[in-house]
Amino acid sequence: MDRVMKIASERAVVVFTLSSCCMCHTVTRLMADLGVNALVHELDSDPRGKDMERALHKMLGGRGSAVPAVFIGAKLVGGTNRVMSLHLAGELVSMLKSAGALWL
Repeated sequence: MDRVMKIASERAVVVFTLSSCCMCHTVTRLMADLGVNALVHELDSDPRGKDMERALHKMLGGRGSAVPAVFIGAKLVGGTNRVMSLHLAGELVSMLKSAGALWL
């Protein structure tokens, strides 16, 4: 969990993913389309990725998939459903601006 939080604090937006996850690609693409330079950390490329995936799964309440896991301003926002819900409600951009991930 400490490693997850350390990485999550490295940038305004951090997305933990797996290279084979289509929903991870969707979320990272959304961030790129919004103009966010997110740090994308692929767990399957990290020697401690399995431990981090377990930690993320716990942080997300133990239901569903551990990825994608999106942190904005070093705070866990959630996975695909939460991020897309915020985007559709018009709340995601203001969160990104508040975290310093967007300037316009």
